Amino acid sequence: MNDRLTALKLFARAGRVGNFSSAGRELGLSQASASRLIAALEADVGATLFSRTTRAVTLTDAGAAYLMRVEPILAALDEADHEARGTGELRGVLRVGTPVSFGLREIIPRLSAFMKQHPALKIELRVTDRYPDIVTEGLDVSFQFGALRDSSATARKLLHQPRILAASPDYLRERGTPTMPSDLAHHSVILSPAHPSPTLSFRKDGRVVSVRVDGQLAITINEGATASAVAGLGIAASSETSVQAEIETGALVRVLPDWDFGSMEISALFVSGNIIKPAARAFTDFLFAELRR
Repeated sequence: MNDRLTALKLFARAGRVGNFSSAGRELGLSQASASRLIAALEADVGATLFSRTTRAVTLTDAGAAYLMRVEPILAALDEADHEARGTGELRGVLRVGTPVSFGLREIIPRLSAFMKQHPALKIELRVTDRYPDIVTEGLDVSFQFGALRDSSATARKLLHQPRILAASPDYLRERGTPTMPSDLAHHSVILSPAHPSPTLSFRKDGRVVSVRVDGQLAITINEGATASAVAGLGIAASSETSVQAEIETGALVRVLPDWDFGSMEISALFVSGNIIKPAARAFTDFLFAELRR
């Protein structure tokens, strides 16, 4: 790889992660080499691309404009290399963002088959229930539930996931089993990223019923809500993915199964305007096919 191409790849990554060292490590470069390449690139371009401080580096206006031009070129080059190989083989690094439950329960169990198909591809799986910024965090694809918040992203809708209520048999024996949405006002409902609002709405036979709940526990990850429900701490308001295994084993029981609690859309997000990285497109296609089975 020549210095100019390496410098452009380094510039693109540093522009997204805000750090020369971490961007350099991804390309196997020392901090000194990374700094030298960026300085040489700025000299060649004839503009200062980064503002530097002791804590981080940020793009200048010229750098931001340059990045918008460079990224599609790098993506197109990646696509050209992929097509030229003609084997479907994927190389490089694929950076995937996913909510915790979806990552642990849906993606990781299916990774082995995909990685065996593409042994030269490395995957960075970033698992968090915090909504990531795919641009600044340098993600190639991010899987997200619910309404999309990132206007700078291009989304591909994958499928809908039912939102359900579930509680442990012990909790229901002690507190009683709700038969109507209004009964939830007298229960402890665990709020989580899957449903952070204390107002729950249900539909049945054309009716819409809303109830405000006042649970003792709110938690920041859906897996925590599931674990809390299994421990008998309340009724989890969750996506089906987050509790399906526990329902199948009997550790949790669906609550109000005859009422429609709505659904959450699962989408794959890509950086808007860029050519989608071949590995990101292939992995999304693979996962879409797997989830549709």
